[in-house]
Amino acid sequence: MTLDRAAALSWYQRNRERSRALFDMLPQDAYYERPIDLRHPIVFYDGHLPGFSFNTLVKKAAGEPGIDARLESLFARGIDPHESRAGGAALQWPGRDAVRDFVREADTRVVDTLKKKDVGNEPVFTILEHEAMHQETLLYMWHRLPFDRKKRPAGYSPVTRGSVPQQEWIEIPSGRATLGVDEGALPFAWDNEMPAYDVDVAAFSIQKHDVTNAEYMKFVEAGAHAPLFWEKVDGRWCWRGMFELIPLPMSWPVYVSQEEASAFARWRGGRLPTEAEYQRAAIGASPVVCDFTSWDPEPAGSHPEGASRWGVEDLVGNGWEWTSTPFAPFPGFRASISYPEYSADFFDGEHFVMKGASPATARELIRPSFRTWFRPKYPYVYATF
Repeated sequence: MTLDRAAALSWYQRNRERSRALFDMLPQDAYYERPIDLRHPIVFYDGHLPGFSFNTLVKKAAGEPGIDARLESLFARGIDPHESRAGGAALQWPGRDAVRDFVREADTRVVDTLKKKDVGNEPVFTILEHEAMHQETLLYMWHRLPFDRKKRPAGYSPVTRGSVPQQEWIEIPSGRATLGVDEGALPFAWDNEMPAYDVDVAAFSIQKHDVTNAEYMKFVEAGAHAPLFWEKVDGRWCWRGMFELIPLPMSWPVYVSQEEASAFARWRGGRLPTEAEYQRAAIGASPVVCDFTSWDPEPAGSHPEGASRWGVEDLVGNGWEWTSTPFAPFPGFRASISYPEYSADFFDGEHFVMKGASPATARELIRPSFRTWFRPKYPYVYATF
């Protein structure tokens, strides 16, 4: 499949503009802050996004010389420590001017390569999707910063209106679910999405709506810990939004870790769906509340137009969907050439598959085969169930 250079350049430039807008939300003195101990400080991500693109496309794929070996190594890859190793060793980060000089040169060289070099589709789509994914990382990091450390967009107001939807169970008949996609069927897919294979799925029941804050409140009142996105102020529960504390919107989907989602399901006498069950339940679903259209979730059940063939709502958008499936390769897996460690380093039984999309998932990443994954206790992502 021939690469559309103009489309690739446009996407790269949109990515860089959106990333810059996200960094510009913060005051300059936040540059070395570390909003989440399990992630590098903000300075890393400023250098990592163009640095990864430069390393992958210009140095590796095009065989061109480097810019600064130390910075290329420093900004090459993020971290994913176990929660018991939060914090980690402090690194010596370069000054802001040095980082920005590196960023400008890396951007210039990437754009030049996109315009002039024939490097194949894989490394180009790798860098484009990589930056789009990390924009969501930036947002959930920004979410943990104090409200006075972020510039609120003019006119933004979270959508809190809407009643708690009436929960019901929907029967999904037995049938086959297709996981993944075959190589060449799409312009690009990550190695963990390939190859496609079919799974026989027994009949099961699944709730029509995501579990809401109202439903989860009963679990908390029964003795469970409150989710990270909840904060109690003067005896009342609030939602920690991106820009303000909001009286807890009972109709919103609850955002929790995989461990919390599993515990709630057991408490209710159920379980989380497997990846194959999710895939079957989501047939025909269309995206809602995604692609940066909102800084926060919206009420569950308020977008029936996105329902799947069976009538299950919000399976793609408004929050990633946790599954009970450990992240693992599909039969016939082959690591990508451009980024061989992308998936393989996480086939360790310590990460679980999420499907769908969140409000901060770029539209280019939303496809039935797309998979992402996190550790079960990781509480920061925009994930529901």
